[in-house]
Amino acid sequence: MSLETVSVTKSFDGHLTKYKFKSTALGGVYAKFNLFIPANAAAGKVPVLVFLAGLECSEDTGAQKGAFIGPAAKEGIALLFPDTSPRGAGVEGEDDDWQFGTGAGFYLNATNPKWAKHYNMLTHVTVELPQVIEAAGLPVDFTRQSITGHSMGGHGSLTLYLSSLLGGSKQYRSASAFAPICNPSKCPWGETAFKGYLAGGIAEGQDLYDATELVKKLPKTPVHILIDYVGCFVIGAVLPVDHFVQGTGDKHYKNGQLLPDNFLKAARDQGYDEVQVRVRDHEGYDHGYYFISTFGADHVHFHANFLKA
Repeated sequence: MSLETVSVTKSFDGHLTKYKFKSTALGGVYAKFNLFIPANAAAGKVPVLVFLAGLECSEDTGAQKGAFIGPAAKEGIALLFPDTSPRGAGVEGEDDDWQFGTGAGFYLNATNPKWAKHYNMLTHVTVELPQVIEAAGLPVDFTRQSITGHSMGGHGSLTLYLSSLLGGSKQYRSASAFAPICNPSKCPWGETAFKGYLAGGIAEGQDLYDATELVKKLPKTPVHILIDYVGCFVIGAVLPVDHFVQGTGDKHYKNGQLLPDNFLKAARDQGYDEVQVRVRDHEGYDHGYYFISTFGADHVHFHANFLKA
C-alpha cells in the first residue's frame, strides 16, 4: 500500500498533496486522497482533522471549496480529505444513479455480496488511510484526530464518531457536520443506501449507521459535537433556543432528507445539552459550499479546542 504522489501545491506556507495507492479495503482499486500538512509539522507530528465530502463529491471538493486550509494552517492542524467511494470498481449499476454507487459510498462497510468487495469506506477512512499515512512516515499524529463532513459526509462524521465512542476506541476527539443526513433509516437517501449496500437492509443500517439511533445508545460519556444547518425551524420548535432562526435555502432539508430535529431530540433526551451537542441554524444559505466555506473556520477552531489539548 505504498503511496504515489500525484501533485503538490503550496498553500498558507504548508503543502496540499494528492496521493494515490492501491486500496485493499476498496477491493484493489486505486484510491486518491488529499492531505494538507501545515508548516509547523517540520517541528514534529501534528493533529489531524478529517473532512468527509457529500454525494457526487470527491477528495478534491472540500480541499478546493471548503476554506479549511487557512484556518488549519493557523491552528497547526493537518487536514485529510478522502474520496467518497471506490472509483472504477466495475460493479454493475454503480454509475446508474448519482445517489448510489460511485460518489455515494455512504461511509459504511457493505454486506450485500454484490457490493462487499469494494464498498468499504468505513474501513478505508478509519483504518486504512491512517495506516498508509503512518507507514509513509508523514508527520500526522492519529492519536489526536477529529472528524467533520458535509451532507452524506456529515452523516459519516457523526456515525464514525459515535461508533468510536460506543466501541470504546474514542478514535475521534470531536465531530462536526454541515447539514448532515442525521436519520438515514427514515429518509430516501439513506433508505436507498441501506437497501443496496447492506444484506440486512434498513434494519442493519438503523442499527449501525444512523446517528439518531446511535446517540440513543450512548452511555453517559462526554461528547463534543457541532452541527450547522440551514432552515431548521423544526429544531427551534422542538428545543426553544433563542438563536435559532428560520432559514429558507436548503431544499434537501425541506425534502426530508436531513432530519436534524430527530437527532437533536434524541441527543437531548439522552441528556446531552447545547454545550455537548451544539446545533446552529443559519438563515438564507443553501446546501452548498458557499455555506460551508462561510463557517469552515468555525469548525476548524472548534476542533482545535480538543486536538491541541
